[in-house]
Amino acid sequence: MKANSAVREVEIQKNWDADKIYEQSLEKRKDGPKFILHDGPPYLSSSKIHIGTALNKILKDIVTRYKSLRGYYAPYVPGYDSHGLPIENAVLKDVKGGRSSMTPVELRRKCKEFALNNLKGQEANFRRLGVWGDWEHPYITLDSKFEASQVRVFAKMAAAGYLYKGLKPITWCPNCETALAEAEVEYADHSSDSIYVKFTVKEESLPKLPQAVAGEPFVSFVIWTTTPWTLPANLGVALNPEFNYVFVKTAAHGVLVLAESLKSETLKACGIDETETSVLATELGAKLEYILCAHPFIDRSSLVMLGDHVTADAGTGCVHTAPGHGPEDFMLGNKYKIGVLSPVDGRGLFTSEAGQFAGLRYEKANNPILEHLKELGKLLAHGKVSHSYPHCWRCKKPLIFRATEQWFASVDGFRKQALAAIDTVEWLPASGKNRIFSMVEKRADWCISRQRSWGVPIPVFYSRKTGKPLLREDVINRVADVFEKEGSDAWWERDASYLLGAGFTDEEGCTEFDKETDIMDVWFDSGTTHAGVVDARPELRGTPCDLYLEGSDQHRGWFQSSLLTSVAVHNRAPYKTVLTHGFVVDENGRKMSKSIGNVVEPDEVIKQYGADVLRLWVASVNYTDDVPIGKNMLVQLAEVYRKLRNTARYMLGNLYDFEPANNTVSYDQLSGLDKFILHRLQDLIVKVKDDFDRYEFFKYYQLLQNFCVVDLSSFYFDIVKDRLYTGAKDSQSRRAVQTVLNELLQVLVRLLVPVTPH
Repeated sequence: MKANSAVREVEIQKNWDADKIYEQSLEKRKDGPKFILHDGPPYLSSSKIHIGTALNKILKDIVTRYKSLRGYYAPYVPGYDSHGLPIENAVLKDVKGGRSSMTPVELRRKCKEFALNNLKGQEANFRRLGVWGDWEHPYITLDSKFEASQVRVFAKMAAAGYLYKGLKPITWCPNCETALAEAEVEYADHSSDSIYVKFTVKEESLPKLPQAVAGEPFVSFVIWTTTPWTLPANLGVALNPEFNYVFVKTAAHGVLVLAESLKSETLKACGIDETETSVLATELGAKLEYILCAHPFIDRSSLVMLGDHVTADAGTGCVHTAPGHGPEDFMLGNKYKIGVLSPVDGRGLFTSEAGQFAGLRYEKANNPILEHLKELGKLLAHGKVSHSYPHCWRCKKPLIFRATEQWFASVDGFRKQALAAIDTVEWLPASGKNRIFSMVEKRADWCISRQRSWGVPIPVFYSRKTGKPLLREDVINRVADVFEKEGSDAWWERDASYLLGAGFTDEEGCTEFDKETDIMDVWFDSGTTHAGVVDARPELRGTPCDLYLEGSDQHRGWFQSSLLTSVAVHNRAPYKTVLTHGFVVDENGRKMSKSIGNVVEPDEVIKQYGADVLRLWVASVNYTDDVPIGKNMLVQLAEVYRKLRNTARYMLGNLYDFEPANNTVSYDQLSGLDKFILHRLQDLIVKVKDDFDRYEFFKYYQLLQNFCVVDLSSFYFDIVKDRLYTGAKDSQSRRAVQTVLNELLQVLVRLLVPVTPH
């Protein structure tokens, strides 16, 4: 009477494997129309999967099983993302002496072993969910053929002029000691120091001030910042050219220069009684350009510049500008040719360029800097402000902007083509199109280098003679050929002469080269799967594939990195349709957290209810929004599962002596009631197909449940039970009901297959 899912589902799955059901399905449909869902690779930092990963894999399985039922050739190749910082950090935790105690190759081998062990665990979890696919031949980003394909994409982008090395401020994690991609940045509340600082005009620039200020001994531009630690890198003060700036005379601080619209707010914040001040002059920002101020505590000048990024939302209208610590500051510094200063190393420690603060960690330098400003009489006010601040996605600690030499993909070089490609794709829900369009339209160049060992190396050589990078396509492709045969460990194991080939010289006659030490961003790894998997594996029949299906956070992650690399090398999107789902929350809409105790583990659900109930949950929710799950929902789903199962059991039980070839009653001999329920069945089939074609599975769940409970159990079964139980065994009346039950059962099986295949 009971499903006994914990035992029976596993037996059924073993039967699928033994009889090669997935392979038989593909073979049967190999000449049919293709439908390729390309799997976004889950990350191999753990052997376990969480409920959000289960949601994603089940959704994909529902889609591919449905397409198979409709006659499509729909292979599913699972994939895994295997490089990157979290794996490297996890491995180093167990290494005595840390990174310095082993060579890069030794560390890489430990990382590979760690990733492959986790792959086995994740695969077992996915298979237990009932997900079918080519589990014998998944794609893994550490595979040598995949790495070679990735390097060839790099070569094509280099040949097109889309790759360059440059000094820019990038998002940097001083704890993980590496650059981060936009998709690796999270925002969280953070308490920062809020300070107002005087930048006093230098004597040689006093003549540039309005006549009404002549003779005033101290005139200072007032800046506001929440990052005091960036002041050692200050090279200028930015004004908005269209703002009016007032010269306010005060008793204690001389003349202060600030935006007219922010005057009252600033004076109040600095504890200055506005009634005891007077405005000596008002001047347009555009007329104050090129004034020189003295840096508050370092013997150098800070140039007054003009920038449209200066707003009147907060602060003073005078923006502290450190080109080494911010993208807008960097662009303004380039415009005015004031240079770039970034006196913070990879661990977040001040270098000698920071003067007396050298050796301090950046956040611990805030208080010493504040004390120094007070001593010098440059600090007008100090407080605290709570605001949203970028944090590292892995260590969860605050990030900094830091100017370093990095490799970049020039998104500017193919932005128009990428935006045009977005228009060729169907985005589900439709709001996804605006989201990714806006992101690509506004994004800066993509920083693709990382300062780690575990990943695909950036295949660039530097001439010892000139220091120039060698970015020739034929050279990079030769490296790809080596990687395909030997794996990317060859970059560390082989010297440059081996990788370049005997007797190699560049255009300037250089024969000696050094290798780049950085690796590629893991988003570049996964972003090239369209080339390394869909285009490379014959059974997937090439890009663009039919569907990418991932969480909505991938608009700035995998969807975008795949789009950018595909447009850069093929000038087209790698996908025809992109479908997104929300994040899993508890029944009260709260984010899942171990501290709250509301985490739902997939394996616990399966132990209690079986995988089909978990799959039924996926089909029951509108996954385009946040997806709730909890004990009460699972109890209800288990009850629906039992109703579906008992409907099938009832029909099976009453077909024990029915042989379709001999006992089927023709349609015209069926009663009006029999014909009516078959009509209702056809109506159900049409609606379910429409819902599945639109990926709206939650409607299917309601339709199927109502049909089994209302149309069948409460209506048709109730009426025909007399014909089944009291009619003569071979009477037309009884055989007619069995004919209908057989048709209902054959359809029900097919309707159940995508969602509850066990």
